[in-house]
Formats: sequence, structure tokens, C-alpha cells
Amino acid sequence: MKEQILPRSVEQRLYQGQNYEYMVISVERDESLPEARRRVLEHSEYGKWELHRTVLYLGGHRRYWMRRKVMNVARTI
Repeated sequence: MKEQILPRSVEQRLYQGQNYEYMVISVERDESLPEARRRVLEHSEYGKWELHRTVLYLGGHRRYWMRRKVMNVARTI
């Protein structure tokens, strides 16, 4: 199972005008589906990620796109 956070340049090209951070979880066909679901659940519960897109490829490879809102905090001092 491979997890990758997309660089800002790729995010800006794909989703212009949206203020989100994206992470892609790739699961090979020989890996267990319950394990992949557990990983997605952990990221959504503890990392504040939400499931944006799920893709099932022809060979059985799965890819989960997770996103979370980027918080821009203004300095108060």
C-alpha cells in the first residue's frame, strides 16, 4: 500500500480555486480490501481527511483520493 501527498503544483493544476490538500492511497490487487478500508478509516478519523474519489482499475488495482481543507491562520500579534 502506498500513500502519497500531492505537491501544491499538481493540486493547483487539477483543482483550481479550491483550498484543499490531497493524498492518494494506492492499493495493489493482491493486498486485502479490509486493510485498505482500515487505512482510509484511520486517515479520515485521526487526520481529518475525507474520501474524495475511489477508482477501481481493470487489473484490480485501487486508488483512493483523500482531501482535507487547508486552514490559513492569520497572525494576531
